[in-house]
Amino acid sequence: MYTIVDIETTGGSRKHGKITEIAIYKFNGQAIVGEFVSLINPEKYIPSNITQLTGITNEMVEDAPKFYEVAKQIVEITEGTVFVAHNAPFDYNFLKAEFESLGYDFDRQTLCTVKLSRNLLPGYRSYSLGNLCEELGIKNDARHRAAGDALATVELFKILLKQNNGIILPDDPYARFSADSLHPMLSIERLKMLPEKTGVYFLHNEDGDVLYIGKSKNIRRGVLAHFGNPKTKKGVELKQKTADISYFITGSELVALLMESEEIKRYKPPYNRAQRKRRVSFGLYSYFDRKRYHRLMIKKNSGLDTPLASFETMKEATNKLFDWVDEFELCQQLCGLYDGGRNGCFRYGLKQCNGACVGEEPAEVYNTRVEKLLQELSCRFNNAVIIDKGKNRDDVSLVVIENGTYLGYGWMEKDNPVSSAKEFKEFIEPMEDNRDVRKIISGYLKSNKPEKIIEY
Repeated sequence: MYTIVDIETTGGSRKHGKITEIAIYKFNGQAIVGEFVSLINPEKYIPSNITQLTGITNEMVEDAPKFYEVAKQIVEITEGTVFVAHNAPFDYNFLKAEFESLGYDFDRQTLCTVKLSRNLLPGYRSYSLGNLCEELGIKNDARHRAAGDALATVELFKILLKQNNGIILPDDPYARFSADSLHPMLSIERLKMLPEKTGVYFLHNEDGDVLYIGKSKNIRRGVLAHFGNPKTKKGVELKQKTADISYFITGSELVALLMESEEIKRYKPPYNRAQRKRRVSFGLYSYFDRKRYHRLMIKKNSGLDTPLASFETMKEATNKLFDWVDEFELCQQLCGLYDGGRNGCFRYGLKQCNGACVGEEPAEVYNTRVEKLLQELSCRFNNAVIIDKGKNRDDVSLVVIENGTYLGYGWMEKDNPVSSAKEFKEFIEPMEDNRDVRKIISGYLKSNKPEKIIEY
């Protein structure tokens, strides 16, 4: 989705100038689906030379809304869209400066039709909007007014899209999209029809086998990233071999991450080699000794218990545990890394250990630091339901954790009067708990805030 924008201002400098008019047209690639057009009271004098250029007078803006009065509408109509303008840096930076004065960080992906025109329509004497409109037969009866110029930019953008097979590549938006190396069974229309929603996508060969699995906040954007102008041999091969695309809308990015991890392990796609489940021969485990100290140990994974962390080799596990000992001020001896007997661990001899290994530090004090590490390695909750965005407006997604173990994910209707953990579990599909999913959940919750977390 795009928002095509044009503004008029009191001058060319965003440090001293202010916006006098704005026009925004929401464009889905084929038609305008929303709009916002308004004069703006700049709260400063409009110079006569600007009035001569735009026709906007001080009297015209006297009763117009001030920027802060329309700021919310601008945020809402541009939310989740690509900001498109002719000479986009000018319009975007002016808007960004206006929002900064309100203490708001206006952040949108931008696309400049001047730069795009130079790449897709080479050979014109000038790439000003007026010249391109004249050369391309685009009618604009309101030049230098926001609505007139924005609507002309919409028509120009339609031509540019058509010139580029209707595709704007997310990773290289100014590049020409080549359909030459696409598989004959995969049409450009199929790519354009992909949803712009959060979920997991599957790239298939002509026999239906899964070649690659990915997740994206925008499925269409994620898929197109593979089919631009791949530079690697692997990327070119994937583009040539992909004959079909399937997808599953999750709504929740967390569920998409969990589903991607699960599906990669199930299908083992050849182009997901780096993300396949690695061989995890060793695990980190914990137990309480007779003196109630919470101890850690590394041992071979039996498959019967879920380790706190998994590793390919004993060396990798040992090195990582040494790092955690330093970070959380743990005892080497109580972590199985040093056997000093009654004399304590090596760090105790250097006065870097508080003496849990010789009974000097009480178990209840030492154990609090072990628990911090275990919390870091867990799903961050002991018993919880993580509720987030659903597949549509009427449902929500669920991720259930019980006794520190990931149980699975699912969806339920928004107005479902569920309150108990047992009822929530009826809506989820059981999934395998492992270190990978715990890391996904913990990492996601560190930097993202789901709609609701219910602890029980």
